Amino acid sequence: MWAVCKKELRQYFSSLTGYIAIIVFLLANGLVLFVFENNILDFGYATLDKFFQLAPWILLLLIPAITMRSFSDEFKGGTFEILQTRPLSRWQIVAGKYIGSLFVVIIALLPTIVYFFSIQQLSSNEGIDTGATMGSYIGLFFLAAVFTAIGICTSSFTNNAVVAFIISLIACALLYYGFSAISRLPGLEGGADYYIEMLGIDFHYSSISRGVIDTRDIIYFVSVIFLFLTITNRNLLKR
Repeated sequence: MWAVCKKELRQYFSSLTGYIAIIVFLLANGLVLFVFENNILDFGYATLDKFFQLAPWILLLLIPAITMRSFSDEFKGGTFEILQTRPLSRWQIVAGKYIGSLFVVIIALLPTIVYFFSIQQLSSNEGIDTGATMGSYIGLFFLAAVFTAIGICTSSFTNNAVVAFIISLIACALLYYGFSAISRLPGLEGGADYYIEMLGIDFHYSSISRGVIDTRDIIYFVSVIFLFLTITNRNLLKR
């Protein structure tokens, strides 16, 4: 499994594509948070709420770009057959691909901790709410983990990386915000709207971002990750 994980990391950072994707992610966040109009410095109080509201939408583009070649390039290049000859089970191959891609996403998220220390140093009062910020980072990690599982899954459906990127982008967007949008339909108010919203990633991400770690939110994220990795495993079985 770890051999597959290392192979995934080497493949991603063997060209400038990996570095460019991470730099664009950090640059986009930095410009919106500190440079553009209505940035954090204009708020008058120490908070990273805007970052945690913006980051999921940027991850919607970053993570599909990271995962789109995971299996599609293996299928296209004919190397998946070689990978199957290794003493690895399908679950080990899936887990290796998943952990390798998730590690790349974590590498992209780690430098954003600088935002926390920057706001803390610039604050003249009590400073930033550390508990809520840590909860938001935990929520962002689980969000990235779910998006990565979806990206790995969609990559196992096709040998075209661009198609995998588009499908992954749509699937992540629908699962993140789709249920919340449906729950706001007029006919569902005061009835099934709450339960429909609970099916979406946004509901549980917002819950953890408040700084309260609820077991139900953790179970939801782990279940969704397991579901998509199981679908991936079934796709590999068909091949």
